[in-house]
Amino acid sequence: MTTLRLSYQTVEFGKIDIHLCTLRNNQEFHDPEGVAEKLGISSASWPLFGVVWPSGLVLAHHMLDYDTSSKRILEVGCGMALSSLLLNKKMADITATDYHPEAQAFLERNTLLNHDRNIAFEMADWAAKSDKLGLFDLIIGSDLLYEDEHIELLAEFIHNHANPSCEVILVDPGRGRKNKLSTLMTAFGFTASQLKPDHTEYLSKAFKGHILKFVR
Repeated sequence: MTTLRLSYQTVEFGKIDIHLCTLRNNQEFHDPEGVAEKLGISSASWPLFGVVWPSGLVLAHHMLDYDTSSKRILEVGCGMALSSLLLNKKMADITATDYHPEAQAFLERNTLLNHDRNIAFEMADWAAKSDKLGLFDLIIGSDLLYEDEHIELLAEFIHNHANPSCEVILVDPGRGRKNKLSTLMTAFGFTASQLKPDHTEYLSKAFKGHILKFVR
C-alpha cells in the first residue's frame, strides 16, 4: 500500500482546464523496492518530478498559443508533464519523456483525469546511446539544468532527436548554466536566443529565469 500523500489541482489556461494529481509536496518519498535508487535517484531528489514548478507553468503558458500544427513534439524531463497534457488537449502530436520510474504512471493517471487520449511516453536516459523516440520538429522542457555534468548530456540528447530543421524551447529558472548550454547547442548548428516571459501573474513570486530558444 502506497504511503504517498497526493494533491489534486486544476490549472487554468484561458478556457482550458488541466486537472492534475501530483505529490502533496516535495518531501514525499516512496521507493520500497529501490527502483529509483538503482537508477541513481536519491531520496532527496525522488519527489522533484512530482510537483508543478514555476518553470513548468511558464513553459505551459508559453506553449498555449504556440504554433504546433503538423509538428512532432517532444517534452524532455516532463515530470508532471503539464505542457504535454495541455498540448494533448489541443490535439498536438506530443511525446513525453522522463527518467523517473513513477513519471509514466502519473502521466497516465492525469490523462484519464482530463478525459483525453493517451500520450506517448518513453523512459529516457540522456546518457543512453539508443532509444526508440526518433526525430522531432519541436523539443521542449523546463528546469533541466540541475547539474553541470548533465548539460552536455542534454545537448547531445536534444541534438540526437532533432530534425535537421527544429525548434527547441527550454525554460530555465536561473541556475547559471544556460550560457554553457547555448554554447553547446550553437556547436550543433542551432541559433540561440533568450527572452523573459511576459505576464507571469499566475506565479506567486517574480520569475527570475528565461525562456531559451534554439532554432536550426
